[in-house]
Amino acid sequence: MEKKHRNMIIILGMLISFALPIHNVAAEDNSSSKEGKLLTGKEIALKKLEVPSPAARYMYDSGLNFKYPDAVRGIYVTGPSAGGQRMAGLTKLVESTDLNAMVIDIKEENGDITIKPEKGSPYEDMAEDFIDEPKKLLKTLEEKGIYPIARVVVFKDSELAKKRPDLSYTDNGKVWTNSKGEAFVSPFMKEVWEYNVGIAKMAAELGFQEIQFDYVRFPEGFGNRDHKLSYSQGDYADLELTDVEKRVKAVTDFVRYAKDKLKYYGVDVSVDIFGYSATIKEAPNIGQNFSKISSNVDVISSMIYPSHWGPYFNIAKPDTEPYKLVSAYAEVENQVISKLDHKPTSRPWIQDFEAPWLYSGPTKQYGKAEVEAQIRALNEHGINEFLLWNAGNSYTSNVDYTPMD
Repeated sequence: MEKKHRNMIIILGMLISFALPIHNVAAEDNSSSKEGKLLTGKEIALKKLEVPSPAARYMYDSGLNFKYPDAVRGIYVTGPSAGGQRMAGLTKLVESTDLNAMVIDIKEENGDITIKPEKGSPYEDMAEDFIDEPKKLLKTLEEKGIYPIARVVVFKDSELAKKRPDLSYTDNGKVWTNSKGEAFVSPFMKEVWEYNVGIAKMAAELGFQEIQFDYVRFPEGFGNRDHKLSYSQGDYADLELTDVEKRVKAVTDFVRYAKDKLKYYGVDVSVDIFGYSATIKEAPNIGQNFSKISSNVDVISSMIYPSHWGPYFNIAKPDTEPYKLVSAYAEVENQVISKLDHKPTSRPWIQDFEAPWLYSGPTKQYGKAEVEAQIRALNEHGINEFLLWNAGNSYTSNVDYTPMD
C-alpha cells in the first residue's frame, strides 16, 4: 500500500508538470554549462515531488548555493584584484568584519571582459581573462558565505565602440570620445542591449547571485552635443517624443529588457545611478529617471559619494560633511521610493577614498570616522544596505560596518 501511494504521488507530479504551459527555453537564449543546467517544471516535480511555483518552472541551477545576507554590506573588487594576489586580503577583510558581499567586475569600463568566454564565443576577443578560474573563485565565496554580485558596465565601452562605430557616436567619421578619451555606445541600439545581457547571462551561469549594471546612461552632457554627432536612434527615431523623452525611454527600456531576459536565472538585477537623479524629475542629458529605473529593478544603487556633489542640500562643501550629505540624500530618496508601486531595495554606493582634485590645500581624509558617518546616516533613515567604493580596492581598517547595532 505504501509503495502504491508513493507511485501515485510520482505520477501526480508528472501529470502536473506536463500540464504546465510549455515554454521554449532555447528561444530565451538560455544555455547549459558543464557546471549547471536548466531545470524544467517536469524535472523539478519528479525530483521534489511537489508543484513548482510559476517563477521556478525554468530556473537555472549553477550548482552553487548562496544565502542573501541580513543586509548586503559590500565592497567593490576589480577584475585584476579578484583574479590576483589581492583577493586573499579582500576576502579576509570581508570575513573578519560585518561586511558580507563583493561586487566584482565582469565587464569593465573600457569594455574588457574579465573572464574567459567559451571558445568561439562572440565575446572571445573582448576578454582579458583576469579571473582565470571564476567558478573556483565563486566556490570559495560560497564556502565563506560571501555574497557575489557581478558588475557589468553597459554603455561606456571603448572596445565595442572601436569595433562597431555604427553602435556608437561619430564626429566627422571618427568615434567620438570624451575629454578622458573614453567612448560610449548608444542606448538606442538594441544590439548593444543584447550584447550586454549576454555577458550578464554568462555571469549568472557561473553562479553570481545578482547582476549590477553600471553606466546605464548616455554620456554626461550628451544633450549639449547630440546635434553635433552622427548616430542612429534605431527604433526610437520615428517616435513622437522629444529628444529628452527618447533618451529616458531608451534607458528605461533597456533596464526592463535586461530584467526580463535574466529572470530565468533567478538573479536579482540592480542598477547604479547618479544620486542627484533622485532629487530631480529626471536627468535630461543622460536619460536617467530615478523612479522609472527603480520600478524595473530589484535593487537601486545610487552613487552618493560626498566628493561627487557640488554645493547641494545647503551644504557648501559636501566632501567635508559626509554625514550631513548622506542624511539629506537619504531623506529625499525615501520620499521618492515611497511613491512607487514597486519599491526596490536601496543599496547606495558610499565613499572610502579621498578627492584631492577638490582642494588646493590639504585634502579631506576619509577614514574610520567618515565611513562610519555615512553608514550611520543611512541607517538612521532605514537604509541598511550599502556598498563601499574605492577604485584601488584599498579599504579603511577597523571600521564598524554596523554602527547602529
